[in-house]
Amino acid sequence: MIEATDIFNRLRRRLQGIAYRMLGSSAEAEEVVQDAWIRWHETQQDRVENAEAWLVSVTTRLAIDRLRAAKVQREHYVGLWLPEPLLEESSSSPEQILEHANDVSVAFLTLLERLAPEARAAWLLREVFDAGYDEVAEVLGKSEAACRQIVHRAKVQVRDERPRHTVAHETQLRLLRGFADAAVRGEFAALKAMLADDAQLIGDGGGKVPSFGVPMLGGQRIAQLFFATRLRYPNAVRYEVVMLNGQWGLLRFIDGALESAQALETDGERIVRFHVQRNPDKLARIAAARGCNLNGTQVTNDPRVADVTGAPPQTS
Repeated sequence: MIEATDIFNRLRRRLQGIAYRMLGSSAEAEEVVQDAWIRWHETQQDRVENAEAWLVSVTTRLAIDRLRAAKVQREHYVGLWLPEPLLEESSSSPEQILEHANDVSVAFLTLLERLAPEARAAWLLREVFDAGYDEVAEVLGKSEAACRQIVHRAKVQVRDERPRHTVAHETQLRLLRGFADAAVRGEFAALKAMLADDAQLIGDGGGKVPSFGVPMLGGQRIAQLFFATRLRYPNAVRYEVVMLNGQWGLLRFIDGALESAQALETDGERIVRFHVQRNPDKLARIAAARGCNLNGTQVTNDPRVADVTGAPPQTS
């Protein structure tokens, strides 16, 4: 049993990575991994030829089932749905961050929502986790030929809709710091200059806090929104530049409480898209990691905390 536990713990990070990329939720990913552990504990390990293949297969199948149910629920989600952002641990090395910067970004996970559960699993296993088509076929219970077709179609869809800009992290950091400084100072002209004319802002309030039901379009409108926040809460707004999902992003605090996590996309010169997470349930882990309040409610340091209520100020 000790050996079986050691095997599982060695693979836990990989299993968590698969489940999170499938579901876009840390809490749901952890539940899937826990279910995989229970099944691993109940099986006869001595009859398993390849423990890693077995655990990856079980985890992926559980995630597919969970995602099917989640998609039904998300059809009734209030407003726009965005994945739960991950705050990079300070202990993560630059190599670890860059290792998954492209395939776990908020923009990328949002794009994957357009794929059917099996297509999402097949694409992730093949293109992100470098599984062979024989392994993909085993997980999905389909022929290798069918899996090749599934992966090909998913690859075309992802390629056609994936952001085409590859921007150095140093460039992202410079732009974000400049934008955050301008937002704090309330410099409208500077904010507008750093936004593309056709910039977008996509917000997720989950029906728990005010947000936009459709994307906000236009750099000037977005600049006005950030400027209005500065006017409404003078000397109360603070931004923190952090690493979210392998990309530089912003945490916004109002009166010391975490109000939103903002993942930004740039073309290297200007900001082209914001993904603004305001749903308190999806911000709880970040607030816990920062040891700060969320919507006026004290959040514990327990990283599993997920039930937070209340409403922050009505901003972006």
